[in-house]
Amino acid sequence: MTQQHRRQLFEVADGQAGYFSAKQAEAAGFSRRLQHHYARLGEWLHPERGIYRLRDYPEGNADQFARLTLWSRDLHDQPQAVVSHDTALRHHDLSDHDPSRVHLTVPPGFRKVPPRGVVLHRARLAPQDTQPAGGYRVTTPARTLLDLADSPLSPEHLHRAVQEASARGLIRPRRLLAAAQDLPPAARRRLLSALEAL
Repeated sequence: MTQQHRRQLFEVADGQAGYFSAKQAEAAGFSRRLQHHYARLGEWLHPERGIYRLRDYPEGNADQFARLTLWSRDLHDQPQAVVSHDTALRHHDLSDHDPSRVHLTVPPGFRKVPPRGVVLHRARLAPQDTQPAGGYRVTTPARTLLDLADSPLSPEHLHRAVQEASARGLIRPRRLLAAAQDLPPAARRRLLSALEAL
């Protein structure tokens, strides 16, 4: 392969923590036969069907989220999953709560069976509800708090997260209060209680 093809593939992988899909490799000029060749040589790791990783790419905290994002892609190779709920809370460093499982939000019609240790939540997220995070997307602090108000997260962790997000200027309490009107009654009360403590 030419240096241009390798560079093109690296640019794709570099934005996804070293991972890339078979379709992305093909778009960069690597045929399916070449993909198998590089995997056999060990230059590309092949963690699961249709997903590769550059062997020498540095490992980091984003690895599993980038891989799960690629796992969630649809027939058009478009990722469907967004890091959310407890995992997004940890990503934004809004609590010392350390979830044992990865939480992702996917569209309502998503049909793939999640890997072990992954919890799927189904919802339609608006573009303004998510933000890029180095190879994957994550719910914004405001959307994360709305999601967690309607979850089993303890009131103590929710209160602490709301306080931290407000203190760091990551949310606007009035906007969050307005958005809370769309929550189920119990979730709305939980969030209002946390906002009143500010």
